[in-house]
Amino acid sequence: MAAKTVLAQHPAHRDDIGDLVTRRPLPGPRVAQVDPFLFLNHHGPQVYPPNNDGLPFGPHPHRGFETVTFIIEGELAHRDSAGHESIIRKGGVQWMTAGSGLIHAEVSPEGFLERGGPLEILQLWVNLPGRLKMTRPKYTGVQADQIPALAAGDAATVRLISGAWGGATGPIGSLTDVFMTVIDFRPGGRVGFGSLGGRSVFLYVVAGEVTVNGVAAAPWHLVELDLAGDTVEIAAKGEAQVVFGHAQPIGEPVVSHGPFVMNTREEIVDAIRDYQAGLFDNVSA
Repeated sequence: MAAKTVLAQHPAHRDDIGDLVTRRPLPGPRVAQVDPFLFLNHHGPQVYPPNNDGLPFGPHPHRGFETVTFIIEGELAHRDSAGHESIIRKGGVQWMTAGSGLIHAEVSPEGFLERGGPLEILQLWVNLPGRLKMTRPKYTGVQADQIPALAAGDAATVRLISGAWGGATGPIGSLTDVFMTVIDFRPGGRVGFGSLGGRSVFLYVVAGEVTVNGVAAAPWHLVELDLAGDTVEIAAKGEAQVVFGHAQPIGEPVVSHGPFVMNTREEIVDAIRDYQAGLFDNVSA
């Protein structure tokens, strides 16, 4: 078994949204996507004061892909036009399949607006193949205690969100066999993954410094690996946190326009027309 080769490391570029600290490694100047992983926003870390305005993501539409939202610190209220509603707190995850079309709001709950506090949230966009782009919308929100926390040696914990590992299965079932974890490292932590040949790896260093197959990687960097290799080993000398996932590449054209990701320009025009016609329904802030 050959180790995957580190091809490049892509820093997250600062792109604040109002008073929300935001960094984005994907897409970046040298990487358009890591098929099927399209986009990552890293919000925070920061501390909101009491009586704040909270997150700015009022009602907005999506079609043709999925969003995976990691609540590292703080809490997030979700409400969408399919009737899903939840408040997910620190350590939890939201997985939304926009599919044929959904309007949702991602805002701070009333309690957070009043009292403030630490906030750090990541949102990852995962593409859907053409055959699934018009699938029925779906939403799953899981709290931290619903996510298996699996020991990897004495100094690393793999929080298994989707897929199977270490005799456990994540609480979220992926339409396209996406494997997704958050890994917390203590000093000397190390974890390895195999059977990755032909699969795209998503690896983002949220905090701390790690090595990936022996190559040093700094915080706020996306690590790009080759397709051919079969194994990945991540190690840390100190405290660190990594989002690690993998999936089969889709290999289809990607045409995006704001919140819509389709295969052709004509499908984007259809998405805009359907949204403007009210076919995504609506949701209040």
